[in-house]
Amino acid sequence: MVHVNDLNIDSLEPRAVWEFFAGLAGVPRPSKKEGRVREHVRSVAQQRGLTVREDAAGNLLIEVPASAGCESAPVVVLQGHLDMVCEKNAGTAHDFDNEPIRLVLDRDAESNEAIVRADGTTLGADNGIGVALAFAAATSLEVTHGPLEILCTVDEEAGMTGAKALSPGFFRAKTLLNLDSEEDDVIYIGCAGGCDSKLSWSFAASPVPADAEWVRVSVAGLRGGHSGGDIHLNRASAVRLLARVLNECRGIRLAGIRGGSLRNAIAREAEAVVAGPAGIAETLASAAARVQEETVREGGEARCAVRADRSAAESPAAALAQGDTQRLLSALVALPHGVLALVPDMPGLVLASNNVGTVASQPGGADGSLEVNVGCLSRSSSLAHVQRVVRQIAAVGRLAGADVSSGNAYPGWQPNVNSPLLALCRKVYEDQFGSAPRVTAIHAGLECGIIGDRMGGGLDMVSIGPRIRGAHSPDERVYVDSVRKSWQFLTAILATLAGHGPLSL
Repeated sequence: MVHVNDLNIDSLEPRAVWEFFAGLAGVPRPSKKEGRVREHVRSVAQQRGLTVREDAAGNLLIEVPASAGCESAPVVVLQGHLDMVCEKNAGTAHDFDNEPIRLVLDRDAESNEAIVRADGTTLGADNGIGVALAFAAATSLEVTHGPLEILCTVDEEAGMTGAKALSPGFFRAKTLLNLDSEEDDVIYIGCAGGCDSKLSWSFAASPVPADAEWVRVSVAGLRGGHSGGDIHLNRASAVRLLARVLNECRGIRLAGIRGGSLRNAIAREAEAVVAGPAGIAETLASAAARVQEETVREGGEARCAVRADRSAAESPAAALAQGDTQRLLSALVALPHGVLALVPDMPGLVLASNNVGTVASQPGGADGSLEVNVGCLSRSSSLAHVQRVVRQIAAVGRLAGADVSSGNAYPGWQPNVNSPLLALCRKVYEDQFGSAPRVTAIHAGLECGIIGDRMGGGLDMVSIGPRIRGAHSPDERVYVDSVRKSWQFLTAILATLAGHGPLSL
């Protein structure tokens, strides 16, 4: 554990929440590899005498008896996901499959507020802090609540397949509190749905003349972020910047390319190796300097670094033809990226977006070909908009000679402004904090829409959570005072639902 600025994790409140979170941080939990964290959660629950059920997908349901005198209150399900996005800085050595997250207690550089972050990696507060809030509320003796169910889903970040696999009747509750939001003054009542698209090429590669110049072009230092929650901030994509640099230079031949690591994270780093005629290194260096300057000046990316360096010592034996190189680069430039539409009657709320999240090449086999794959994630609260964006991606891909596929679609969560749970939560918030919360939908994907669909409807749901910044990037941080505020809000909601708070149903 690293301690900075005289902060000590033992002094953080609520103590139970931070202890649960530290326990989760100590267990590797990449998407689709949640076996160890499931066993950790099961052990923690069983040590407290709680019943744990697991379905075929690996989702866990922990049943929690009501506080004394609250047995007849309605059952409430507290929901979060166990997996986390695994991103790290280029200079950070970390094995997400086997090493714990190294927690750092620090202060925000701008506000000086106490924060918890990780040492060069994503933190996993998305959604570990939500799971920790649920467990602490369910097991702390000072919290009054009715019968609870804690639903811990798997594989949320890589496709929400855990939520999609839920069987009707897996839990009893008709009231659901999702704890996967990232603003402590907001109650979310809706979210976007989404769909993945993949563009694939198999290009022939051929030898490069001995006098060719080899150049490695790289993009680094970008902020990245969540492709839903941060897409409206217009943060630069490393994949797009790399394509811009390369696309400005004719006569190059691509030998390898990679950028981004997750389709739901804005790409922070990318690089390509290309060959070209004499003088191409200087041309690419000039283009790189121009793109870097524009990105720093217009995109707010102060740490953006775009480089073009001679790399003869690392040069491969073959590369794509100029025409195939141009087709690929043209597709990367032409693909829709960023905010594509806003909600007409809710200024500032994104209606549709697309993230060109990943590009990767690999040798195709004995025939000497090079396979290139590009991954996108399109989001919208409107199914029609998602379908239009996916069709646009497919059209660009087909024009560039790619094989195009789409799938892993999931529904949005349609807002219900007449929700009784929303009315209760608004009143509790006002009583606790003396002001009204914001009530809105979020462009990121929450599991609420899928869970409601899988349970056959009839669920009354809201989503709340503490303030998290930089999710899906190594800049991820959670604010200590905000966790305390979310704890106060959550426990007051539970007491109210149990008939022992400032309101009763």
